[in-house]
Amino acid sequence: MKKIRLDSAFWQHIIKTLIFICAIGLIVQLFPTTNHFKYHFEIGKPWRYELVTASFDFPIYKDKEQLTKEQNEALREYTPYFTIDTTICSNIMQEIISKQGKRSLRPDMERFLSEQLRKIYTQGVLSVDMHDLLLKDNIANVAIVDNKRHVATTEAAALYTPKTAYETINQSAPQHLAGQLSSLNLNRLLEPNLTLDTVTSAIAKKEIIDDISLTSGMVQSGERIIDRGEIVTPETYRILNSLRIAYEERTTTIHQSAQVIIGEVILVTLFIVLQILYLHLFRPRIFNNSKHVLFLVLMILLMVALASLTLKYTSLSIYIVPFALLPIIIRVFFDSRTALFAHMISTMLVSFIAPSPFEFIILQMAIGMAAVSSLKEMTQRSQLAQTALWIFASYCVMYVAFTLISEGDISKMEWLPFVYFALSSLFLLFAYGLIYLFEKIFGLTSSITLVELTNVNSDLMIRFAEVAPGTFQHSLQVSNLATEAAKKINANSLLVRTGALYHDIGKMEHPQYFIENQQGGHNPLNDLPLEEAAQVVIAHVTDGIKIAKKKGLPDTIINFISTHHGKSKVKYFYNTFVNRYPDRVPDESLFTYPGPLPSTKETALLMMADAVEARSRSLDEYTEESINQMVESMINGQIADGMFKETNLSFRDVEVVKAVFKSKIKNMYHHRIAYPEIKKAPTAETPADKPTEENNQKQEDTTEQAE
Repeated sequence: MKKIRLDSAFWQHIIKTLIFICAIGLIVQLFPTTNHFKYHFEIGKPWRYELVTASFDFPIYKDKEQLTKEQNEALREYTPYFTIDTTICSNIMQEIISKQGKRSLRPDMERFLSEQLRKIYTQGVLSVDMHDLLLKDNIANVAIVDNKRHVATTEAAALYTPKTAYETINQSAPQHLAGQLSSLNLNRLLEPNLTLDTVTSAIAKKEIIDDISLTSGMVQSGERIIDRGEIVTPETYRILNSLRIAYEERTTTIHQSAQVIIGEVILVTLFIVLQILYLHLFRPRIFNNSKHVLFLVLMILLMVALASLTLKYTSLSIYIVPFALLPIIIRVFFDSRTALFAHMISTMLVSFIAPSPFEFIILQMAIGMAAVSSLKEMTQRSQLAQTALWIFASYCVMYVAFTLISEGDISKMEWLPFVYFALSSLFLLFAYGLIYLFEKIFGLTSSITLVELTNVNSDLMIRFAEVAPGTFQHSLQVSNLATEAAKKINANSLLVRTGALYHDIGKMEHPQYFIENQQGGHNPLNDLPLEEAAQVVIAHVTDGIKIAKKKGLPDTIINFISTHHGKSKVKYFYNTFVNRYPDRVPDESLFTYPGPLPSTKETALLMMADAVEARSRSLDEYTEESINQMVESMINGQIADGMFKETNLSFRDVEVVKAVFKSKIKNMYHHRIAYPEIKKAPTAETPADKPTEENNQKQEDTTEQAE
C-alpha cells in the first residue's frame, strides 16, 4: 500500500483548502443569527448616516418609561384572588371550649364569640404582611374564592388582620363579659383564613398588562424618518428604535434566513480569497507553508471571535478587544505589509457586527498603521510597551477627531471609550507570552528569539569557540559581512546575523579536518582518498543540522546551515581528482553538497559572505585590485553555477552586496604603517637636529593615535 505523503504539493493544497473552508464556516457561525441593525444613535445627537426611509410598514413601539406608566395606571384596577378557609372559625371555638376544661363557658359568652368569629371570618382575615402589601400596592378590592369556586369581591380595607379582629371582638364585648373574655387569650388563637391564589392572581395581572398596546402608531413604507445632520429627538429615537426591532425580527422564515446565510458566506469567502491571493502573489513563502497559513487564518478568526463573543455575551464596548494584537504578532513573525493586510481583512469582517461600522473601520485602520510603524523589529520588551502607548495615543486622537467631525462640539464627547482604549492597549502586553506560544506551536521565529540566539556567551557558542576556535572566528567575520550587506538591500539583518553565527557549527564534530582550526599543523585530510576527504568536508552540513535539532534551534536557522553551500562542489578535492586522474570520470555526487539551494535573500547573502570570507584568507596580497577581483570572481562563479536561481535577488542587489564585501574586506586587511627601527642608540652629544629617543616615542604615539 502506497504511503500518503502529507508534505507533497497535492496534499499541501488540500490541507490549505480545508483550512480556508473551515475558517469561512467558523466566521459565518460567529456572525449574529439575526439581521444586524447597522445604525448607532442617541437622543440629542446628530444623525451621522445617509437619509433613512421606511422600506416596509412597521409599528412605533412605546418606550420603556411610557409602558411602565401605563402599566401602573392599569394595575390600579388589578384585583388579587384569595381562597378562604371556612373551617377556621369552628376550629377556634372548639379550641376555646376544650381549654375551659371543667369550667364551662357561659352560654352568653359562647353565643357572643360564635357570632363575632363567624362575622369576622366570613368577611376574611389576612396576615399582617399581606395586608401591608395590599396597602403598599394601593389595591382597592380583592376577590375571595370559596370552596365552591364562587367569587365575591370585597374592599381590601374591610378585611381583618388577627390584631384588628381581636380588637374588634374586645370593643364589641358587653361589660359583663369583658373579664372572662380577657382570660381566654383569644389573641393567641386568631389566625388568617385568606390565602393568596398566586396562579389566578398572576393570570389576572397578565391579562391587564397584555391589554396595554405596545405601539402608538405606524410608519408607512416609503415614509421619511431622518436625514444626515438632523438631531435625534425623543420621538425620532422611538421610531428608529422601532425600525431596529422590526428589522431584527424580519428573519423569521427559513427562506429569509437562508438568504442571509448565503450573503454572509459570500462576504466572508470574498475576504478570505483576497487574503489567499495576497499570500499567493506577494508572499509565496508563507503561502507554501501550511503551518504559516493556518497561523494567519487563526489570528483573523481569533479577532472575529473575540469581537463576536464580547458583543453577544457582555455589555462592554467592542473597543475593549485588543485588535492591535493581530498586526503586532504577525509583524513580529513576518513583515509589515502582511500584518497590515491581515489586520484590514479582520477589521472588515468585524465591521459587519460592530455597532458603528464606519467609526470602527476608521479607528482600526489608524491603530493598525500605528502598530506596524512603531514595531519594526521587536527585540526588547520595552518596545511592546512603547507600541501599546502609540496605539493608545492613536485611538484617542482619532476618536477625538471623529467626534469633533460628527458632533461639532467637544463638550458632547463621551469619556467612557477612553477607558476601553486604555484597557485594550494594556491587554497588548500579553502579546509577549502569545509570541512565545505561537513560536512553539507553529515553528515560527521571532526577533526576540533571534536576539537571544546571537548571544555569544550561550553554552553552545562557548563550546563552539573552545572546540573550533578558527571556525568560530570565521563565523563572526561572515556574520559581520552578511549583516552589513543585508542592511543595504533591505533584507532581515538580524536573521542573517544569527544564521551566520550557526552555519558552521557542524565543524565541531571534527574540527581537526578544517584548515582554520589546524594552526599550521598537519592536515589529516591529506591522508585520505580524495572522495573520502570530500565526504568528510561535506558532512559538516549534516552534522550541523543534527546539532541544531538536538539544541532546539528554529527551522529558519537550520535552513541557513543546510543551504550555505547549496549544491556546490568541494572544488579543491574535485579539481585535484580531475587533474590527478585525467582518465577517470569522477562520481560528482561524492564531491557535491546535498543542498538545497538558497531560497531567500538572507540565505543567499550567507552563501556569498561565507565563500568570500574564506577565499579572502588565502590571498597572497591584500590590494584593492586583488580584493575586488576575488569578490567578483567568487560571486560571479556562484551565479554561473545557478546557486541563486531560487531567490528573489535582483542584479542591483548583487552589485550592492559586492560593493559592501569589497569595502569590508579592505577594512579588515588594511595596511598598517611600518614603524621605523632605531639603528643607533642616541648619546649625550646627539645633535639637536637628530631624532632623540623621546622624539621617536612622541612620533610613535602620534602614529598610533592617527591609526
